[in-house]
Amino acid sequence: MKRRIFLTGAVAITLAEFLAGCETQADLKVKLLKNSIPAQMMSKFRGELTSPYNNLSFKPIENLTELFSMLQDWQRKLLLEKQQSSINKTENINIANLVTLGDYWLANAIKQELIQPLNSESLSGWNKLPKKWLELVKRNNLGYVDPQGKIWAAPYQWGTTLIAYRVDKFKTLGWQPKDWRDLWRSDLKGNISLLNQAREVIGLTLKKLGKSYNTEDIGQVENLKSELVQLNQQVKFYSSDNYLQSLVIGDTWLAVGWSKDILPLIRKRQEIAAVVPLSGTALWANLWVKPAASANAETSLTEKWIDFCWRPQIAQQMSLLTQTSSPILPEINPMELSSEIKNDPLLLPSQEIIEKSEFLTPLADSTIQQYLKLWQDIRQPVYIQ
Repeated sequence: MKRRIFLTGAVAITLAEFLAGCETQADLKVKLLKNSIPAQMMSKFRGELTSPYNNLSFKPIENLTELFSMLQDWQRKLLLEKQQSSINKTENINIANLVTLGDYWLANAIKQELIQPLNSESLSGWNKLPKKWLELVKRNNLGYVDPQGKIWAAPYQWGTTLIAYRVDKFKTLGWQPKDWRDLWRSDLKGNISLLNQAREVIGLTLKKLGKSYNTEDIGQVENLKSELVQLNQQVKFYSSDNYLQSLVIGDTWLAVGWSKDILPLIRKRQEIAAVVPLSGTALWANLWVKPAASANAETSLTEKWIDFCWRPQIAQQMSLLTQTSSPILPEINPMELSSEIKNDPLLLPSQEIIEKSEFLTPLADSTIQQYLKLWQDIRQPVYIQ
């Protein structure tokens, strides 16, 4: 298994370098999050195209923060050029046609006018997406979720917040974690790591209390603060980066973290297992967006690539190779799903759990201040990495 994973990675790197091509002359330029799309799929897409669309550039970028910064940089350069000349010279700026953006950044990208809306009528796979993913990318001009809003992105990948745990430690305890309420059990005191994220930690506590991750007035939620104080007493440390290292060496017994980190780990280490909480969890997504400054914004290749990612067979292959889920997986007929996906509740949770789960959507500034104040009040003196 380890050798197979290594070889897949090695092939991906080689193909990615090959597929980068001549970026300035490319018919389609895509800046994508590194490792979010298998290079084999990019090669397959290239092979399906006929002339004249034979010059494609797929350039992997290390992280989502850098991709968001690229959008800002292109917008600054475009504004500068417009100030210097009445002629739009966007062809002189090497702007991608499509960029990966995390759902966390979508609201700011809209507010800062870094991206442009998509035309869903040009996307044959749009109506095949589950309602939850359609709602995620419909926003008003301030970036807030709006059923009547424009379509600002095309989701191509998603995952969950999971509970990861040491199999050996829980065998000794005589039980296995199944839901958020298990984090409060006394025999876990001092053996838990949580994400250093207010929305995640307050959100999972809200979920335990039967509320939404996106609750707008948390001051009205009975027992929320006392529950968080109790949870804080269970925690050894908070970290959004190093939570798995402590779990691997047995320094902690349970960690709350993201599936993008956890699923690759449990494939390699039998002593680590994970579960999607039964009451529902937080969801995250990677999205395709069109830069507002893109000079070649109407090329049909952008729509062809997005639809390619949503094709059922391609979506399944991508999901298995990247250990992240395609948004169309929940809509594929179970008879057409591969057994590897069908039998993997971490990669594709049950429909019941998906329905109970939520994307973390933008909140009003006043609500954010409520979350931050509560977060600061409850988490001391536990160590934060």
